[in-house]
Amino acid sequence: MTIEPDLAPPVGPRLPDAPTSVHPDLALATELRVTLGRTTRRLKGERGDAGLSDPQFNVLAILLREGPMTPGRLADHERIAAPAMTRTVNCLVDRGLVRKDEHPTDGRQVVVTLTPQGEDEVTETRRRRDAWLSARLTGLTADERATLVAASELLRRIAAS
Repeated sequence: MTIEPDLAPPVGPRLPDAPTSVHPDLALATELRVTLGRTTRRLKGERGDAGLSDPQFNVLAILLREGPMTPGRLADHERIAAPAMTRTVNCLVDRGLVRKDEHPTDGRQVVVTLTPQGEDEVTETRRRRDAWLSARLTGLTADERATLVAASELLRRIAAS
């Protein structure tokens, strides 16, 4: 029985155990994909008190960073269908985290704006995520932290490419 790499239990670094027939860049790509995915899922588990889904939180974070926008523009930004974004926005309105205002030039549209409660939710979620990660970094040596500083820059370059 073959276990998919994503489903295999964490047993430490797998690169040294990679089959010799696998290209080293492919083995590294697999290891990074799995590790980054696990790390991302763990970080996303740290949430504010509203208990938002990832798509709901993403909308709040976009509005905080980009400012008010239409649901259509939010849907484009998140690459999802407009009806799905409308449902997400309506849920956030019901929770008091965003509000819908009339569009200044197009009466058929609305503009979604972050409320102070929505901004507080983004701030608290980010604080919890940073605290979780910071607590893990304190257990690392200075050399390990330096390695992560270098890796962070490399990952930033990869993400921008």
